[in-house]
Amino acid sequence: MSTGHVQIYYGAGRGKTNAALGNALRTAGKGKSVYVVQFLKGKGEDDIKKYCNRLEPELKFFCFERAEGYYDELSAEEQEEEKINMKNGLNFAKKVLVTGECDMLILDEVLGLVDNQIVSVEDLKNLVQAKEDEVELIFTGRVLDDAIRPLADEIYNIVAEKCNG
Repeated sequence: MSTGHVQIYYGAGRGKTNAALGNALRTAGKGKSVYVVQFLKGKGEDDIKKYCNRLEPELKFFCFERAEGYYDELSAEEQEEEKINMKNGLNFAKKVLVTGECDMLILDEVLGLVDNQIVSVEDLKNLVQAKEDEVELIFTGRVLDDAIRPLADEIYNIVAEKCNG
C-alpha cells in the first residue's frame, strides 16, 4: 500500500470495521502509529475495544460518545448530547491530521455521521484536505454519499453473499 491513501469501506454487510482494523494491525506491526476513532456505537466496552487498548502505544482507540447504547437506540435528547460528543471526536481527528500525530487514522462509522446529518460532506472534505500527504486515512460506514466518492483513492463495498445469522 502506497503512502497517503484515503480508503473507504462501506456497505450493509459486516466486516467494514474488521477490514479497517486489519490495516491497522498491519501498520502497527511495522512500528507505525495508528489512531482509531469510533462513532455511533456508544461507549460500551466490547472485545474489539478491549483488545485495541492492549495494543498501545502503537494503536490508540478513541470513542467520544458517552451513552452506552447505539445512537439510533437513544432518545432524541440523548442523541442531541451525543451529536456534540461526536463532533468533538471529528474535531479531534482533524487535530490529529493537522499535527501529524499518527501514520494511519481510522474513522469507524464516520460515513454514518453524514447519513444521520450530524456532520456534512464538506466536513469530511476538510478532514481529507487537512491530512499530511503520507498519512493513511480510512472511513467506514454503511452508506456512501456520492459526494464523498471523489475524496477516496480506494473504495470497497462490503456485501454479504450469504448470511446465516
